[in-house]
Amino acid sequence: MAGRADGGEAGGTPDLSELTTHSASLERSGTAERVAAVLRDRITEGYFPPGSRLSEESISGALAVSRNTLREAFRLLSHERLLEHHLNRGVFVRVLAVDDLVDIYRVRLLVECAALRTLGKPPFDLAAVEAAVSAGERAALRDDWPACSTANIRFHQALAGLANSPRTDELMRNVLAELRLAFHVMADPRRFHEPYLTRNREIADRLAEGDAAGAERTLAFYLEDSRRQLAEAYAQRLTER
Repeated sequence: MAGRADGGEAGGTPDLSELTTHSASLERSGTAERVAAVLRDRITEGYFPPGSRLSEESISGALAVSRNTLREAFRLLSHERLLEHHLNRGVFVRVLAVDDLVDIYRVRLLVECAALRTLGKPPFDLAAVEAAVSAGERAALRDDWPACSTANIRFHQALAGLANSPRTDELMRNVLAELRLAFHVMADPRRFHEPYLTRNREIADRLAEGDAAGAERTLAFYLEDSRRQLAEAYAQRLTER
């Protein structure tokens, strides 16, 4: 997949060609928040793997923004725990620790399950949920596991979005961008993501049937299984160092 960083070596130089498509809108707005949103999306989509150095010169050129604007965007994303500044070395995409992973899943369990628990009476607006599930299934048929990973992130964003809360949406955008950094630790993306396609479809079908309680129960087990798999992968990575 051209431009995607999934499977690339951590610490390498990310492909910035995709960023040039955003330069026109950024030139009009010129805000650090907008730049941060573009970079956050690219992290969520897997273009920037953990440990990647982000070049001020290359990214400011690709997005057609000033270095001052880019530095402010870097500062915002550092506050969101997506980037970190290394003195005399530059800005890098964060490499998550096991404690980060545990906390990410703690937040996900609280927020995503609560979104389903408080849905009220059916029918529910599941357009975004269904779109994300279908996107993941199509990606799997193409054997495009980076795209499947992105679709999975969108699915969970859509579940949280059922709460109809802008603050929850913002929180989950940040949390799920961090989660994508954790996905890079999985040596075999297909083996990790493929079983969850069926579970995503099961949750979507339960919601379509009006069974929010059943969807919540399924999601809670799902999140625990996912947390355990990633934690084991992190532990193995640490022993290999």
